[in-house]
Amino acid sequence: MARKLIRAKLIFNLEAGKSGDSPVQLTEILSQLQDHDIITEVYVAKNNTIVKQAVKRAAADGTELIIASGGDGTITRVATAIIETSFVLGIIPTGTRNNLAVSLGIPSSIPDAVAILRAGKKVQVDVGKANLDGETHWFFEALSMGLMSETHSAADDVQKGDLSRVGELVSTIVSSTPSQVDLKLDDEKMRLEESVHVVLVANMPYIGANLHIAPDVSFSDNLLDVFLFSDMTKAQLITTAIRSAAGPLDDSVKHFRARKIKITATPDMAITADGKNLDKGTLKIKAVPAALSVMAGTSRGRGPKRAEVAELKQADNG
Repeated sequence: MARKLIRAKLIFNLEAGKSGDSPVQLTEILSQLQDHDIITEVYVAKNNTIVKQAVKRAAADGTELIIASGGDGTITRVATAIIETSFVLGIIPTGTRNNLAVSLGIPSSIPDAVAILRAGKKVQVDVGKANLDGETHWFFEALSMGLMSETHSAADDVQKGDLSRVGELVSTIVSSTPSQVDLKLDDEKMRLEESVHVVLVANMPYIGANLHIAPDVSFSDNLLDVFLFSDMTKAQLITTAIRSAAGPLDDSVKHFRARKIKITATPDMAITADGKNLDKGTLKIKAVPAALSVMAGTSRGRGPKRAEVAELKQADNG
């Protein structure tokens, strides 16, 4: 008996991953989609306008599956466009880190990722919603304040092999000073005032340079995980900024869970949400439960262990 055809929109980033790989990847993706009876219309993700056009077209013709192929940035752009809608997000990871795919149990192999679009698990994923001076910023992976945001660009380049920015990275860390943070959780059911270098609000278990931030971070528990980096030496901060190896954060990092979070820092701290730089100011953050439907390889909410991800296991073993 013939399978029912699935109609989809494919939003593909030509610039994701290794330079020059995109034409071969796109050809393989289209071939695999055809083999799985997934009929797709292709859009090249040059900007947010293209993404919005694809989603608008899908709404008009009744397409339910929106496939994002690229790295975490591409997937975030597409996911933002379909938050709290009836669309289902499919992911074919072709980027450098692919944290969202790793967290959702989606392999980097194109045939295996495409197979999940047909036979995977449809899961409801929580999304973080940050309000800063009246403007909304959605995040899927994590939001950070302080030193982690200040060093994001340099640390990202170092982790990708550009060692020319090591000096800048270390200098920023060494010269950094902590801020006094007023943290309110769940309408002040818990309130803390501490001197900290970093505040991290995570929605996914894998962030940054494929760091498994903590084994119990879940994308489907209706909560966000809050980490305070307050009792760390400069050496520990440097190690944390450039690390990509396995293992959760150590006990010096305080860990809380909350549905609603309000953060005020004095002096103001730099802020990034999923790697995007935001303005400084007081943040109001909340978890939006089940805001996004995704075809995933796991439904347990916590993603695989590093040893269960072939690429990460190989990287850890050198």
